[in-house]
Amino acid sequence: MAFTETFRCEVCGKAKSGESEDWWLAWAEQFSPTPDAQPLPQLRFTPWDVLLSHQPDVRHLCGARCAQTVMDRWMTSSNGV
Repeated sequence: MAFTETFRCEVCGKAKSGESEDWWLAWAEQFSPTPDAQPLPQLRFTPWDVLLSHQPDVRHLCGARCAQTVMDRWMTSSNGV
């Protein structure tokens, strides 16, 4: 039994098609530069990866413009995506 899975850009709502090549994933996480340092927020981007796209905190982005929008929003918020 086959099923269809549809991903949509978290910014503009565009649906990902099979031939889409410029899709990205983004997520926020904490990073400690040293073991005893206060954790710092960071925003991470990676090219589309099917396995990673199913993670609950990952945002789907259709290209550079929407990725930049997410970065702008993250930088002006309390560092959540």
